[in-house]
Amino acid sequence: MFFTIPTLFTWTRIIAIPLIVAVFYLPIEMELKNLIATSMFVVFALTDWLDGFLARKMNQTSAFGAFLDPVADKFLVCACLLILLHLGRTDVFVALIIIGREIAISALREWMAQLGATKSVAVHLLGKLKTTSQMIAIPFLLYDGTLFEFVNTRQMGVILIWVSAVLTVWSMVYYLQKALPIIRQHVK
Repeated sequence: MFFTIPTLFTWTRIIAIPLIVAVFYLPIEMELKNLIATSMFVVFALTDWLDGFLARKMNQTSAFGAFLDPVADKFLVCACLLILLHLGRTDVFVALIIIGREIAISALREWMAQLGATKSVAVHLLGKLKTTSQMIAIPFLLYDGTLFEFVNTRQMGVILIWVSAVLTVWSMVYYLQKALPIIRQHVK
């Protein structure tokens, strides 16, 4: 099921990455770059909800789709964090926390799968809150302007990305705690 409609929406998040990066190389004003990149990110981030909805509605869920969906999210978030870091809109510490956690938990899930204990690190509400907070914070930082004449999106984005970093650490601790009993059984 590489090319079902839901999976194609998931693929769009991966395809979006070079397109969003390319926007910042266009010979146009930074405000327009910000608007285009923010709009693209929001549209592509919405496919995260849409692909799951369609997969369930159309009865097209698959193991491949379940694998690709979080990978696409991680790629999109990590790429945008690197863009924001390059533009000086986020702190390197935040980027390290978020990207480091994604690598660590992906490795942990792979290890747990090899041990036959995937349920111990199954997606939890904390992980979903972490992803949601990232998907809200990033557009604020990409936009980097004023909305509705009073919302400073950089200030709001900085607050939200730090909230996201806290949720990122919290969810990592949660997953590690769930896996620790199994790790203790296999590491001697």
